[in-house]
Amino acid sequence: MAATATRDDWKTLADQVEIPHQAFIDGRYVDALSGETFDDISPIDGRRLAQVASCGSADVDVAVAGARRAFESGVWSRSAPKQRKAVLLRLAELIREHADELAVLETLDMGKPISDALADDMRLSADCIQYYGEAVDKVYDEIAPTGPNAISMIRREPLGVVAAVVPWNFPLMMAAWKLGPALAAGNSVVLKPAEQSPLTALRLGALAAEAGIPDGVVQVVPGDGPGAGRPLGLHPDVDMVTFTGSTEVGKLFLRYAGESNMKRVALECGGKSPHIILPDCGDLAAAASAAAWGVFYNQGEVCNAGSRVLVHRDVKDAFMEHLLAAAGAIRPADPLDPAARLGAMVDRTQTDRVLSYIESGRGAGAEVVLGGSQARTETGGWYIEPTIFDRVSNDMTIAQEEIFGPVLATIDVASEDEAIAVANDTIYGLAAAVWTDNIDRAHRVARAIRAGVVWVNTFDAGDITSPFGGFKQSGFGRDKSMHALDKYTDLKTIWVALRD
Repeated sequence: MAATATRDDWKTLADQVEIPHQAFIDGRYVDALSGETFDDISPIDGRRLAQVASCGSADVDVAVAGARRAFESGVWSRSAPKQRKAVLLRLAELIREHADELAVLETLDMGKPISDALADDMRLSADCIQYYGEAVDKVYDEIAPTGPNAISMIRREPLGVVAAVVPWNFPLMMAAWKLGPALAAGNSVVLKPAEQSPLTALRLGALAAEAGIPDGVVQVVPGDGPGAGRPLGLHPDVDMVTFTGSTEVGKLFLRYAGESNMKRVALECGGKSPHIILPDCGDLAAAASAAAWGVFYNQGEVCNAGSRVLVHRDVKDAFMEHLLAAAGAIRPADPLDPAARLGAMVDRTQTDRVLSYIESGRGAGAEVVLGGSQARTETGGWYIEPTIFDRVSNDMTIAQEEIFGPVLATIDVASEDEAIAVANDTIYGLAAAVWTDNIDRAHRVARAIRAGVVWVNTFDAGDITSPFGGFKQSGFGRDKSMHALDKYTDLKTIWVALRD
């Protein structure tokens, strides 16, 4: 759609777009074997978008069996790298060609602003698939430095059947982060989208087939965690589960792996990322703007959201003035309006959860200095005002638990050492940021923070070439970059003895 598209243009497309509602198994759309469905509700206005196939263990068995057949046949797993490359590049182009359709499905499904869905989610999903398509024929095996009487070949081989369980906050992009490297390595993938936002994953299944990915190599099984996620985690013929979501559910997948076949598990879980503002930060306005968008982007439904600001007392007042000005300009709006910068929460359950955290903060003695209430209730959808708490101590629930909503806690610190101690005083270790004009301090603080990503004088920067993942209970394994290929492959040594 043209850059000049209006809210009415997007609403027209939203009314016309075909809503996928069936599972995608062995190259075609099918109902759940039980015939059961679940309601997919749009958080924009509370209306039902579709009744989506509710897959259970029987459907998972069929999907895994089809993925295994495809893998063992070699139709994808043993295809030439240049063949897989061509197909993945075609899939990336199809995502771009269908970007408007996919973006409106994403916005209807989980409430994010249409401009973000189009400019960020669709673009980055296509870029991700393209990156791994281009990487396929650039990964070399190795020859070990043995003596003259042997050759030791070290080969990188696909694992087999990979279950990819993705969250509802970035449905297509998280699917791309899993599918890109897993398919590039030659695996078959059973994709389970979150039940709150299954639509773009279901559409992606058909696009993958159109691109030339053989039947069975990409299966999509919508359903809830107990119905579809748990059977995937316990399935004896799944070789790996790659999961992005809550730490609580990540621990379940670790348990499932131990109770079944010791399948590989890669987890990208929760976060409570600190934004550290030190007294030698030379641009407090930029830091405040980054802090506001670091937690309010995507309605705060971001695993690495900068939900804690640790600000030095010497610059606290000036920083807070900039922060309130930046955040005060962000208001919930109709997600189908291209001017909207803050959309709807994904569903009523998440809305109630976030509101309960806001009440918890009030009850603990923190001060609400912005927002704190539900908004746009007349629409029938679920919206929450950007909310900022001041006078927060790091032992409060709002400073320790992942809220996954537009809620920011500001915490005073008196020194660099205290900032580091508070930053690390959490079970999570996904991301962090430090603002300082002193390069020595920047490196010193970045080294001291226990997080998978540390930004200096910016927030949430990066691209597909940079690995993403966490320390501690934020999980292990990395998405993005060439390092992601490591978790979808295994090393095989072939030792050849040579005669004199």
